[in-house]
Amino acid sequence: MKDIQGQRDHRRINIKKVGVKNISYPITLLDKAQRIQRTVATVNMYVNLPHRFKGTHMSRFIEILNRFHGEITLASFHLILEEMKEKLQAEAAHMELEFPYFLKREATNAIGINEYRCRMHGSLEQKDDLVLSVRVPIAPPEPVQPAAGMPRSLGHWGMAEVALRCRHFIWIEDLIDSVEAVTRHDLCWPSETREECTLAVEGLAKAIGGKLASHPHIKWFSVRVENLAAGFNTFALLEWPEGRNQQRNTH
Repeated sequence: MKDIQGQRDHRRINIKKVGVKNISYPITLLDKAQRIQRTVATVNMYVNLPHRFKGTHMSRFIEILNRFHGEITLASFHLILEEMKEKLQAEAAHMELEFPYFLKREATNAIGINEYRCRMHGSLEQKDDLVLSVRVPIAPPEPVQPAAGMPRSLGHWGMAEVALRCRHFIWIEDLIDSVEAVTRHDLCWPSETREECTLAVEGLAKAIGGKLASHPHIKWFSVRVENLAAGFNTFALLEWPEGRNQQRNTH
């Protein structure tokens, strides 16, 4: 059968992104306490296609993913990107994983299981780039009646989302612990005013940023703290080192 995708294309138009998305796929992650944790990820895989090719075989993305049997580490992430770039003869390769990560946490008179939404985005062109993001729910420090302006149906004050690039390996659990060490002790309920809501999220964002900036294995991070309120949400966003984010826009 003639390889139509592999034929030369004389129109000289580059395809910025071509690939597959929303693949539900079982993966195995490193777990600090249990050694491994199995979960299910939503996977997006795509490449930048040079103008000289008419297209690419979409099935090759799945074939490459299957070769690694769901074992996802920093090392295997890089190898998957390398194989995507080589097998698909692409200028750049990208992969995104979004998955729930579960941790045991002490609750009142019990042990609970908390869910944290995580995302890994990797790109490989001349150099590789990997960003890990974790969303950490911010809950009241103790059971209280909802303050004025808070939605009564939600048990959370808001959320903190941390994205980072690492010099060396960091456990997801340690990253979550660093965020919760701040939100457990520094959280106070804002009043109804927008000004005080803004001060609350600003204070938490700075406190989390200060803790991450001192970590020797982190070379870049961003912190976004958002407060849930009736009628409006407030948020604060910071980045460190400021102005040095090279993360590619994937949307």
